[in-house]
Amino acid sequence: MQFEENIKVAIRGLIEHKFRSFLTMLGIIFGVASVIAMLSIGEGAKREAIAKYQDLGVNNIIVRDKDLSNAELEEVRAKFSQGLSLNDASVIKEIIPGVVEVAPQAEKSSEVKVADKSAKSTVIGITPSFIDILNYEADRGTFITNDHYNRSLKVCVLGAGLVKTLFQNQNPIGQMVKIDDQWLEVVGVMKAKALFTETVGELASRDLNNDIYVPLSTFNKRFEHDNLLTSEIKQITIKIESSELLVEAAGLIEGILKRHHYNNDDFSIVIPYELLKQEEKERRIYNILLGAIAAISLIVGGIGIMNIMLATVMERTREIGIRRAIGARKSDIMSQFVTEAVAISITGGIIGVILGVSLSLGISLITEVSTFIRLYSVFIAFGFSVVVGISFGYLPAKSAANLKPIESIRYE
Repeated sequence: MQFEENIKVAIRGLIEHKFRSFLTMLGIIFGVASVIAMLSIGEGAKREAIAKYQDLGVNNIIVRDKDLSNAELEEVRAKFSQGLSLNDASVIKEIIPGVVEVAPQAEKSSEVKVADKSAKSTVIGITPSFIDILNYEADRGTFITNDHYNRSLKVCVLGAGLVKTLFQNQNPIGQMVKIDDQWLEVVGVMKAKALFTETVGELASRDLNNDIYVPLSTFNKRFEHDNLLTSEIKQITIKIESSELLVEAAGLIEGILKRHHYNNDDFSIVIPYELLKQEEKERRIYNILLGAIAAISLIVGGIGIMNIMLATVMERTREIGIRRAIGARKSDIMSQFVTEAVAISITGGIIGVILGVSLSLGISLITEVSTFIRLYSVFIAFGFSVVVGISFGYLPAKSAANLKPIESIRYE
């Protein structure tokens, strides 16, 4: 039997038994849709993780002052450590090889007010090098400049979330905001940032869009620390020229700071690049696991195809006998039934792809879960459905081909 005729017979069989064919396809449909949806969720999570660590700078090393209790701070200060300082930042820049730039920053929790509106925020004192090191961009206006820093001007840059809360549809540039007892002019607005959904070392989980940035020189002159024992600065971000030097540089930085802090354990070192690689590895395992679970639906669908095809062989035993009697070879009968199984798989696979893509898009629209459909996931799911059709259609096809012509003709 010619290949074209096999296809025609397969399609005619699907059309004549629509409901049975649809029930047979369901396993394939849901299997393909599940694989695409699961992999798109995993890919979306991976991209969110990459964006988060890129915000920290993949070629950066972050040194954070540890959050210690008053009793622990008193103990550390009694052991001569004054915590992170601007001097630490200067020494790191001068001594550590491969350092491109260093950005110290101070932090303070405050309330920002505009007219009758207020919002909780973290005030961050920074130097102009901050924006060169981290992947931050101003959406409107300008960022903290050398002039702002050198003259200790009372200016600030607002996070995107603060602008929505305090100004809504108004233009904040040039407006005045009150932080504690200080009035500052808004000179810029930051682009929206990805949220930290988990704690990374000493980087506390918080909404970066509610941060407010001021020149570090202004911060030191105008704002008091929350605690007299608080360190001069909260964080030092160091940009290294090559990711290959990160681990070595981090070791040197730790050695220098331990000497400066008299071996007190009052700081932590975070390497975003290393965290990113670890998270990518975990996400890869996660994606494989999700895909494997979804693939079980395809296997179940394949078993369904095999069962229905075996039943079809029994129903069409007389037809098979007549075809064998008039000259059809075993290979012709086998080819016919394998083609029918593949036709069911391909049709179910196409419907499953449409459903899977729709499901992925629907998840991202209706929920806060981010999804991203990669073309390879569609090909994997669809290809697997075809393989399932061929594999599970082989046994019924072989069973049909092995029927004896005379017994088949006499079969009722």
